[in-house]
Amino acid sequence: MGRRRVQHELISKESVRKVTFKKRRAGLKKKLSELTTLCGVTACAIICASFDHQPEIWPSPAEAVRVLDKFNNFPIKRRGKYMMNQNTFLSKKISNLFERMRKERKKNRGLEMDLMFTQCLAGKDMNNFDCLEDLKDLDHLLKEKIKVIADKIECEMGLKSIPANTDGHNIRPTKGG
Repeated sequence: MGRRRVQHELISKESVRKVTFKKRRAGLKKKLSELTTLCGVTACAIICASFDHQPEIWPSPAEAVRVLDKFNNFPIKRRGKYMMNQNTFLSKKISNLFERMRKERKKNRGLEMDLMFTQCLAGKDMNNFDCLEDLKDLDHLLKEKIKVIADKIECEMGLKSIPANTDGHNIRPTKGG
């Protein structure tokens, strides 16, 4: 039986919140122990809770001081290279998502143009293209395809070396057609 997805929000009942905190704190310390053992890295954790009188330090206060000193001795540029606050993290995520969305839109536009091109070849009435941008993009696609065909013809006739097509693959003439 699989675990159900946990809703990440503040647990309203304080007794349940304390029990959950203790279980998760133990799990976090176990994961840190595994990380340091398996990967050979140094790590420490300082865990503060409003209902504990003092923070819990893992693995020990002396080891935590040693790890923090090591971290503080790094040059500032290296120290801050992977550090970010929530605002920076979310900004980077949003930026990456916008870039992915832009690439997907470009890909979709290319597929739309290929579909329009295919429909034109199938005899679809050109009056159905009511957007000037569609016609301009279709014109650009046709010019690219004509250039590829012209390069293939020149290559066949021996007038030009083998060109690279828009995908970066070489276009090799085929014998007999």
